[in-house]
Amino acid sequence: MSGIYAHFVLRHSGFELDAGFDAPARGVTALFGPSGSGKTTVLRCLAGLERASGQLQVNGEIWQSDAVFVPPHRRAVGYVFQEASLFPHLSVRENLLYGYRRIPAAERRVQLDQVVEWLGLVALIERRDPNSLSGGERQRVAIARALLTSPRLLLMDEPLSALDGPSKQEILAYLETLHCELDIPVVYVTHAMEEVTRLADHLVYLQQGRVKVAGALLPMLSQPDSPLAKFEEAAVVIEVSVGALDEPYQLARLDFSGGALWVTAADLTVGRQLRARVQARDVSITLQPPQASSINNILPATIVALAEAGSARMNVQLLTGANVMLLARITRRSCDTLGLMPGMAVYAQIKTVALAV
Repeated sequence: MSGIYAHFVLRHSGFELDAGFDAPARGVTALFGPSGSGKTTVLRCLAGLERASGQLQVNGEIWQSDAVFVPPHRRAVGYVFQEASLFPHLSVRENLLYGYRRIPAAERRVQLDQVVEWLGLVALIERRDPNSLSGGERQRVAIARALLTSPRLLLMDEPLSALDGPSKQEILAYLETLHCELDIPVVYVTHAMEEVTRLADHLVYLQQGRVKVAGALLPMLSQPDSPLAKFEEAAVVIEVSVGALDEPYQLARLDFSGGALWVTAADLTVGRQLRARVQARDVSITLQPPQASSINNILPATIVALAEAGSARMNVQLLTGANVMLLARITRRSCDTLGLMPGMAVYAQIKTVALAV
């Protein structure tokens, strides 16, 4: 059986984990949830660093059961921690080769040159002192070092949490490259919604040691009553392709099933596949098409469902195009004033569209 099947039960003083989930054999599965929900504990159980009761099967191979417990050094796991933890006495190249040399040549799934290119390390590989690297550069080396052990499963524990804003954005771009290139499952721990929407294909939402929801990311994001929809940063992701460029106005048209979005162009080329991220708070609803508006993106839509988002706000799920869902965050007063209900035809006004490029 391909993919990951996991179920762990663990009790510590003041904390109990009882979490089970399935994840696909390829792509990024995000373990998401508030601090203290058990995300890192689950990751450590996957690596065998935490001894819990339960089951773990990775691509048909049993790593843990009632009768089996494969120790960490035999699990073919790459682990990226919050801190890069490079070997300070080794150069960048020697850090990268540390695990690579221990893998028989016939069993190497990735090559040094590949990983150096994916993570933009060409200019860094001959550096003698890892401590001279920036935080973002060190983390890129740490990710590359983990990949060069040719893991069957890559685990990443909040790899961006110790970085500043610009460094996070830089690393996210490289992680998106890895998302396209890697043919192994990645389990990625984070509490940042932006990282989830930019990187993940599958989501496991943890709360107080339990899995509350799990499944494919895109449909889950638009559910108005899901735990994700209650976040201030609640957003949906639309898979788009660049359909046209308006060079005089520096805009690009992003085509998706049954519709299009205009965004400020950022070195885009026609035909490029992207993810567009639309936050619920940036979507408003009107019953009639605006006659004049500064908003470029106004889409006909149908209300699918509504759910409360606190005492004063509502989440509204909208279908636009053939099968694309949006989420709008509006006040309860606006909802009542407009008389919104499932099945109504409306117009969605999208103030801002962010791109994962």
